[in-house]
Amino acid sequence: MQGLKKQNFLKGAAILAAASIFVKIVGAIYKIPIFNVLDDEGIGYFQVTYNVYTLILTIATAGVPVALSRLVSSAAARGNNGLVKRYFSVSLPAFLCIGVVAMAVMLLFADQFAGMMNSSPAAPGIRVLAPAVFFVCIISVYRGYAQGFENMIPTAMSQMIEVVSKAAFGIAAAMWLVGMGYESHIISAGAILGVTVGLGLCVPVLVWYKRRLDRGLDIPGDTAGLPTRLRVFGQLMKVSIPITLSASFMSIMVVIDTSVVLGRLQGALMQSEAEANALYGVYTRGLTIYNLPPALIVPVAVSIVPAIAAAVAKGRTDESKSIMQSSMKLNNLLAMPACAGIMALSTPILIALFGDDRQVTASVLMILGAASFFVCLQHITIAILQANGHERMALITFPAGAVVRIGLSYLLVAIPDIGILGSPIATLACFIVMSVLNIVFIMVKIKSRSKIGATFIKPLVCTAAMSAAAYLTYRLLHWLGSGIIGSGRMAVCLYLGGAIVVGVAVYVVLIVVTRTLTTDDMKYVPKGEKVAKILRIK
Repeated sequence: MQGLKKQNFLKGAAILAAASIFVKIVGAIYKIPIFNVLDDEGIGYFQVTYNVYTLILTIATAGVPVALSRLVSSAAARGNNGLVKRYFSVSLPAFLCIGVVAMAVMLLFADQFAGMMNSSPAAPGIRVLAPAVFFVCIISVYRGYAQGFENMIPTAMSQMIEVVSKAAFGIAAAMWLVGMGYESHIISAGAILGVTVGLGLCVPVLVWYKRRLDRGLDIPGDTAGLPTRLRVFGQLMKVSIPITLSASFMSIMVVIDTSVVLGRLQGALMQSEAEANALYGVYTRGLTIYNLPPALIVPVAVSIVPAIAAAVAKGRTDESKSIMQSSMKLNNLLAMPACAGIMALSTPILIALFGDDRQVTASVLMILGAASFFVCLQHITIAILQANGHERMALITFPAGAVVRIGLSYLLVAIPDIGILGSPIATLACFIVMSVLNIVFIMVKIKSRSKIGATFIKPLVCTAAMSAAAYLTYRLLHWLGSGIIGSGRMAVCLYLGGAIVVGVAVYVVLIVVTRTLTTDDMKYVPKGEKVAKILRIK
């Protein structure tokens, strides 16, 4: 292809990793002001709505970018630009139709979806999100087309536009509705409006970028010899359906679990629908913070898959072992302190972010802090299995985790002394099971594996010292400062900030002094080698 600059694979992975970190962090942070505007009940409706949207969105679009990028890449590599055009011209109208159907389903059956979730007031929010599914069907085609040329910039740009717009419009809509005196379920629907607006703004940007991308293509007008449109559509479905089924599993699990938790709160504990959603809102506050540590692991997981796969393909056993060991160690070095910090400082974190000093919310966050580590561990172990050609193992670990989570939610939430705490406990158990199974499969399936157990010991010791330092610093600052600046929300923010600074300093010193972190480990972190030089890591 003349005039078209291709990004190499590693550069594309780095672009997507950087965008993913930005999207995940802003996506989590955006919920903090939203949840300060909404009450517990409104937060519950917001999360229920978002869970339904995520499921329908995944079913509609998960496999399309991957399938289209694979087919476009293959055709472009052979110089068959006519086939490239045919793939796009078939995909766009096909998924426009799917988007229209999915949007109609959400609009017409919003009450039924909300009822199935045991949260009938969430219906307005589901309707607000209906156009978002339509937009994302269009977006997925344009993203897949660009990715087929190894160009990840349109995907990264659209993701960032989406998340920034989601935050800005969602917060503005929620604040305006609060000022107008609307009820919680209407305010939560307004808060989620930002998702639809953000996705809508991505469409013209991607259309413009495709036109720019096509300028270097010499596409023949003759379509002789090209496969029929029906055959092309069949190729797309053949590739995308298995990917969609695999990607949908976690969303299906979350939707079922949400329905079970709300149903048991209302049925077994005799809570009203509003009371049950308020308790689910308490759980959702914890989820906002629980989702942050996995964002740190995304670039590591993205980077190691091609690196391990290349080493395995070339028969470089020692290299693949080194990458696996470094990636597992990096997971522990990043995830352990983040999750332990959440557990040790759960109460001040909740006060600082939400003004919430209730013990039940702190207990939820402590449990989810532990669960967050195993989410990270599950990400990295799945990446190792995928890189070694054992991606089908997820078909065992995902269902096993789902059964544990849904089963424990059903049993524990109905116990009066446990109640909503049953949901984070079930989440923790789910990801422990998935992580352990993944590690077992690595030990059984990968003969050239490294010594995984050794990657846990030093990071765990450093993390324990960091947690103790952070907790004691917070208590000391609170004791010293409470008589001067008090114990209000702003004061807690200052005490918390001081504790975090001390904890981070102690941790960095320990991992460098004990040589827990090496320059080899930093190779798989963006700009890691430069950071290693600054810290004088050997």
